[in-house]
Amino acid sequence: MDLKPLFEPKTLAVIGVSLHNDLHPSNIIYYKNFYRYPVEAFPVNPKAGLLKGERAYSSIKDISEPVDLAVIAARSEIVPGIVEECIDAGVKGATIISGGFSEVGNTELQERVVSIAKEASFPFIGPNCLGIYSPGHFDSFFIAAERMNVPEMGNVALISQSGGLLVDQMIGFSVEGIGMSLAVSIGNKGLIREIELLEYLEIHEQTKVICVYVEGFGSDEGREFLSRAKKCSKPVIVLKAGKTPGGKRAVSSHTASLAGDYKVFSSLLSQNGIVEARNPSELLNFCESLSAYQQHIAGNVGIVTLSGGHGALATDLCSEYGLTVPTLAEYQQSSIRDRLTPAIKSIASCVNPVDLTGSTTDDDFVEAARSMMDMPDIECLLILILPYVPGISSDLGVRLSTVARRASKPMIIYVPRLEKYRMLMDGFEINGVPVAHSIEAAVHMAQALVKYRKFS
Repeated sequence: MDLKPLFEPKTLAVIGVSLHNDLHPSNIIYYKNFYRYPVEAFPVNPKAGLLKGERAYSSIKDISEPVDLAVIAARSEIVPGIVEECIDAGVKGATIISGGFSEVGNTELQERVVSIAKEASFPFIGPNCLGIYSPGHFDSFFIAAERMNVPEMGNVALISQSGGLLVDQMIGFSVEGIGMSLAVSIGNKGLIREIELLEYLEIHEQTKVICVYVEGFGSDEGREFLSRAKKCSKPVIVLKAGKTPGGKRAVSSHTASLAGDYKVFSSLLSQNGIVEARNPSELLNFCESLSAYQQHIAGNVGIVTLSGGHGALATDLCSEYGLTVPTLAEYQQSSIRDRLTPAIKSIASCVNPVDLTGSTTDDDFVEAARSMMDMPDIECLLILILPYVPGISSDLGVRLSTVARRASKPMIIYVPRLEKYRMLMDGFEINGVPVAHSIEAAVHMAQALVKYRKFS
């Protein structure tokens, strides 16, 4: 099946719009795409008529030009007939927003839709989902544009069985400045599953990182997913729900998935170099890190700070998450100290963490970073910046980013989240250097590079 029309349609029909209720999910989807996206959108309602001056078609067959994608948000019992109409009209795929299928025990109805689609090689996402957000192309989420922020175009694709969790993550991405290449809410995953999407996203040029929120799998589906994810040439990050008995019950009632044995699944993820996030916060941090650096490290970390307390906390957290902060040899310490400004040469500690003290300047940070990036036993550099000390300026972001680019090693930054530090943070973000707003988040970003291993 050709999945490209699902994600990059030039034309779409929204089936199920109301002629009287502009808050109907179909209407929200139609207006959003008609007014905000380049895709040509057509409303479909059995009674036809006008929708804010635009013609509403009684059937998708009445639309004179070819339709790439149908967004179906109609009553579940009429969805099989709508899918048949789409196939007869030459539509290339569908997103089925409608609920009322296997998640409420109506398995036979869902199987009927799947059977119709399979026979015609007609790809669809859903049912019981939000559908697809494809930056620069279209958005099938029935959430008004003013009610959420969407991420800018980037290189992280997110697949989720939960529409709500997907929206939460997208808002988090927008806040943290993480760009998204594609977001897909698969709901009951009646036809197109995580496996098919992994295959598509591996050859999707814009996508560099694939993130998956999993509730459960069908029989033998989990094994197939693990095999496919292991072979994927791009980092795959997984967040799994249904870890506890209560969580398993919740998963089953949500999308009728089989949660399976979490401990076994988690162990297999690790063995196969697939990055597991334990919670949504880790997921966000891992995505930001791997969107910048698609590489594996053993875990030897250098730390540069201007606060001994921050350095100690970062060292403890590195140990907790399986990273090593190696003590530098005397000659390595001397190579750092020799580059520092005279004011701090005698008071800085260069053991690792390197504590430049509150008297440091931009020049000291740059020289310490350059020196540590040249050390073969340092694979990744954590830089903890407290911008309120007098010697730090907003230029530091751009200057340290230059060091990172030239060294071709990962650099991860901690800066407190305050709007007054925006210029400093922008210097890193426009150069692709990830910025964390807690020390633990910065360590998580480094941990993601340890978890990721490439087998293909």
